[in-house]
Amino acid sequence: QVQLVESGGGLVQAGGSLRLSCTASGSTFSIDAMGWYRQAPGKQRELVAAISDGGRLKYTDSVKGRFTISRDGAKNRVSLQMNSAKPDDTAVYFCCAGRYASSAAYFSMTYWGQGTQVTVSS
Repeated sequence: QVQLVESGGGLVQAGGSLRLSCTASGSTFSIDAMGWYRQAPGKQRELVAAISDGGRLKYTDSVKGRFTISRDGAKNRVSLQMNSAKPDDTAVYFCCAGRYASSAAYFSMTYWGQGTQVTVSS
């Protein structure tokens, strides 16, 4: 079992910055990838960013150039640095962890945090 503990959500003005952090504990040997999903009101859940131990990266197009994901493998910690925040970034953000499936170039996330609210005001 892997537990994910999130922090850093809150309210930020448009154009501002926010940093989300997540630490994995438990059977962390079983994961080699971590990332962040978000779900905005009335919208589908979306993978925002993900990173594998091998350096594979994925960002959804809408955050490229604004958000940066980083992972500290030794501490099983992942952060999402959110810069130039937009009101459309408002969502519940979920830390996630799992495996990178190289055969399909796919992040298979099987563990989830509780979610943290990010609100960007205009």
